[in-house]
Amino acid sequence: MQIFGVDIGGSGIKGAPVDLDKGDLAQERLKVLTPHPATPESVADGVQEVVEHFGWTGPVGLTFPGVVTGGATIRTAANVDKGWIDTDARALFGERLGGLPVTVVNDADAAGVAEMSFGAGRGRGGTVILLTFGTGIGSALFVDGTLVPNTELGHLELHGHDAEKRASSKAREDHELTWEHWAHRVQKYLAHVEMLFSPELFIIGGGVSRKADKFLHFIEGVKAEIVPAQLQNNAGIVGAAMHAAKND
Repeated sequence: MQIFGVDIGGSGIKGAPVDLDKGDLAQERLKVLTPHPATPESVADGVQEVVEHFGWTGPVGLTFPGVVTGGATIRTAANVDKGWIDTDARALFGERLGGLPVTVVNDADAAGVAEMSFGAGRGRGGTVILLTFGTGIGSALFVDGTLVPNTELGHLELHGHDAEKRASSKAREDHELTWEHWAHRVQKYLAHVEMLFSPELFIIGGGVSRKADKFLHFIEGVKAEIVPAQLQNNAGIVGAAMHAAKND
């Protein structure tokens, strides 16, 4: 069974059909740059371009980098245009895609569901936290495999700042930090999250999961196991498709 998944991020909009039996992309994904400003209309243009590239005519699952309530309404927009707040994203995308069935879910939650089903969290009980390091920091919290939706742990305060302003992948690039220096920031952030939730496992997702060998070995003093996401930066696409299949 195949469902189309689209992962909307602060820097890119990427999508592909997903093989739900394998938990992997059925075709090579297409990525377009997220427009700036990332208004609802301009992002919808990008989503339309990605979906139409494949000639897709079935259900579409989309992720969004913010809180999504009721499967439709956007409540936060930290790394996209503030015009998203209170937007009915399901209606917007459904109309732009010509009436195709559409579902919308938080991006980190989607990535987490995919990793728990097909990746690094498969078969793991207890408390598991996936953290995506990209333009911001997204989070997905699981207790014995059950998702606690819409956690926003990237906005925990760390040394007087939003944690994602200091420890996201974008912060590493903006401040031209070495991998080691950035890893020490991530370590402080993980220690703070661990103090609050005592997880057994941290899964590190986002684009940096492909480069885990450059920084994970610098992180010390965290009791939880720390592993890179196995689906890497495709986890959001897979999770979006899984969410669409569940709601179809």
